[in-house]
Amino acid sequence: MSPTGQQRWIERRAPQSQDGDFPRVGSQMRLVVGLGNPQPRYAQTRHNVGFMVIDQLICRWPQQKTQEKFSGVFIRLIIEGQAVGLLKPATSMNLSGISVAQAMKFYNLVPQALLVITDDLALPPGRLRLRRGGSSGGHKGLASVTEHLATEDFARLRIGIGPSDLPDPADYVLSKFFQRDWPDVSKAIDRAVEAVSCWIVEGIDVAMNRFNAPEDSPHDGE
Repeated sequence: MSPTGQQRWIERRAPQSQDGDFPRVGSQMRLVVGLGNPQPRYAQTRHNVGFMVIDQLICRWPQQKTQEKFSGVFIRLIIEGQAVGLLKPATSMNLSGISVAQAMKFYNLVPQALLVITDDLALPPGRLRLRRGGSSGGHKGLASVTEHLATEDFARLRIGIGPSDLPDPADYVLSKFFQRDWPDVSKAIDRAVEAVSCWIVEGIDVAMNRFNAPEDSPHDGE
């Protein structure tokens, strides 16, 4: 599909709310995508932290159906009464958008029904940052999703893996976490699962307010 065709597809499936703000998500299925590389040698590497969150979501919530679909592994389940699709693209990280676009098109989803989980070199290990949209920040997996959907208006949950102490950042992201980082990373994966659940049930604004602050910081309303 050409970029122009992609843009028309997004526009056709993005009904505007009455106030002209963000399109309504309504009762649409939510799609949660974890980015990573599918090859076994990349398991437990920093770049695959998105896959780790999806795996934890599968453990946390009753699984209904797993399929090899949309150029990846697709799991349908119910979270707090909401239909949710979990997707682990089986493309390389840099081609993740192919898988995501297939799922979005199949279910006729608006971009606001999508949450992409990925690693972030700019954040310290274990730190979360949830945003409603924005640029890829140099992340090739996010850039691929943006290219294939022809929009940046989808939520993304970044999990800190940085900063790199190697000359080539690619070597760093494709290597495993240091043992000293695992307590923070494990805690971050658990918090990311809670953040995803909050996004599904309460929406992006509540989730950003609750999970963008460090875990030991006071939240608004608490």
